[in-house]
Amino acid sequence: MPHVPLTSTERNRRTVAVILLVPVVLALALWAFAWPAARIAPRDLPVGIVGTAPAADQLQERMEQRAGAFEIHRYEDEADARAAIENRVVYGAVVAAPTGPQLLTATAAGPVVAQLLRDAVTASAPPGTEIQVTDVVKAPAGDPRGSALGASALPLALAGVAAGALVTLMGLRGTRAALALTGAAALVGLTAAALAHSWLGVLAGDWWTEAGALALIVLSIGAVVAGLAALLGPKGIGLGALLMVLLGNSFSGLTSAPEMLPEPVGAIGQLLPPGAGGSLLRSVGFFDGRAAGGPALTLTLWAAAGLAVVILGGRRRDKAEAAPAAGIPEPALTH
Repeated sequence: MPHVPLTSTERNRRTVAVILLVPVVLALALWAFAWPAARIAPRDLPVGIVGTAPAADQLQERMEQRAGAFEIHRYEDEADARAAIENRVVYGAVVAAPTGPQLLTATAAGPVVAQLLRDAVTASAPPGTEIQVTDVVKAPAGDPRGSALGASALPLALAGVAAGALVTLMGLRGTRAALALTGAAALVGLTAAALAHSWLGVLAGDWWTEAGALALIVLSIGAVVAGLAALLGPKGIGLGALLMVLLGNSFSGLTSAPEMLPEPVGAIGQLLPPGAGGSLLRSVGFFDGRAAGGPALTLTLWAAAGLAVVILGGRRRDKAEAAPAAGIPEPALTH
C-alpha cells in the first residue's frame, strides 16, 4: 500500500500523545518498582520460638507487640526449629535459653530477613544482652548478601520476553514455535547455570536441577508472551513484557522476601513466573529442593497454558490460510 502522509492535525495529536504517555509510563514504573521497595517491612513473616518456659511466652508477647509483623510457630526444642528452617517453614527461630535468647537464621532464605530478625531479637532483649546467632542455612560465599541472586530476576524475565518476541516476529507458529521456545529455554537454563553456579557461585545446589529450574522460568515467561501475541498480534508482546517485567519482576520479592512486600503485592508476585521462579531457585539452590513443589507447579501451569495457546493459534491460522486455496470462504478472525 502506498504511504499516506500524516496531516498536520494527526502529527499534533501524536505529539501530544507522546508528551502525555511518557509521564504515565514513568509513574507506572515508579509505582511498580519504587513503591514496594519503599514499603519493605515484615508482614506475617513466619518465625519460630523454641521453648515452653515463661521466657518463651514473654518472648512471643514482645514479638507480637508488632501487630501483623510475625507469624509465630512454637517448637519444643532446637532440633525441631532447625528442621522447620531447613524445610522453609519459617525464616528463623528464637531459642529462649536460660543464658538469654539465641537466634537461628537462614541467610540463604534471604539476608535481608536474617538481618531483620537479628535486629528484632536484639531490640526485644534486655539492654546489654548479647544475642548468639547461628546461621542454619548459609548463603553461598559467592553471594553472601544475596544481591547477585536478586539481580538475576530481571535478566531471566528479559530472556523469556525476548524468546516470545523473537518467535512471533520471525513468523514461527504452532508446534514449530513451541519447539523453538522450549529449545531456547533449555539452552538459557544451561547457560545461566554455568554462569550463576559454576562461575559466580551464586547458587549452591545440584547443577542440573538448577539448570532445569532456570529453563522452566524462561519457558513459562516466553510461552506467555508468545501466547498473548498469538491471541492479540504484535501488541501482545508489549502486554506480556508489561506483565512479566514491570509487574512480575518488581513483585517477585527475590531481593527480600514475599512477606516483606506490601499486601497483596507479595502474594500476587508468587503467582507470576518471576516470583515463583525466585522461590524455586532458592529451594533448589540452597535447600535441596524443599518447598519447591508449589513454585514449580505455578511455572508449569503458565508454560503449559502459553504453549497450548501458541499451538492452537498456529493451527487456526494454518486453517484460515488454507481455506482460500481450497475454494472455501475464509472464516472471520477476531483479533
